[in-house]
Amino acid sequence: MPALIEIERLTKRFGSFTAVDDVSFTVDRGEVVGFLGPNGAGKSTTMKMLAGFVTPSAGTARVCGHDVVDEPVAVKRCLGYLPEGAPTYPEMSVLGFLRFVARVRGYRGSEAEDRVARAMRLTSLEGVRLQPIETLSKGFKRRVGLAQALLHDPPALVMDEPTDGLDPNQKHEVRELIRAMAPEKAIVISTHILEEVDAVCTRAVIIARGRVVVDATPRALEAPGRTLDEVFRELTLGGARAPEPAAAEAA
Repeated sequence: MPALIEIERLTKRFGSFTAVDDVSFTVDRGEVVGFLGPNGAGKSTTMKMLAGFVTPSAGTARVCGHDVVDEPVAVKRCLGYLPEGAPTYPEMSVLGFLRFVARVRGYRGSEAEDRVARAMRLTSLEGVRLQPIETLSKGFKRRVGLAQALLHDPPALVMDEPTDGLDPNQKHEVRELIRAMAPEKAIVISTHILEEVDAVCTRAVIIARGRVVVDATPRALEAPGRTLDEVFRELTLGGARAPEPAAAEAA
């Protein structure tokens, strides 16, 4: 059975600059993949191509078997996407925005209300449901973005910095939510917070200068005698290239 998320030799060029260079990896149901790399490494561009917001220059990606270029609407039905910055309509209330998202996704009546209520409950937004989004803190705005990504209960989730701007308690809540959802979903999380990888991820894919330099479990990357932070700095600053899979597990 194919993986829920498949990225195959994905490449994106902007003129003479190659932002994403021949990236490949898959994510099965039950996996939480931490997608790591320094600023400008190509993480957000890769995620935008996976979500259908940027067209690849070469290669392809599939979500639940649907090609992101040939079947973009089918991909969006299967995918929950939290983009960088969590864009919303700031003048809308939280409730109004989530109701709008429900209508866009084709839900009506009691089903729409049930899905909105569930999304707010999962992201602890009930207390601010009537506030305009523009009046919310950065952390609450992030939670609104997360709520819209979860509203249709998709089998695949792609989240760019899901805990950005959250206080420690809110980060803990989001991590617990990810753990609870993980058995039934394929999840990709882009993050700069290495402790988040240890906390919730089953694999770490590290990208530098547009290319994957390692794909391994967090435990494999930390051994022997090296922290994940040390490995991350070595791989992204030292010009390393992707080791063979066996070497990655033995690192």
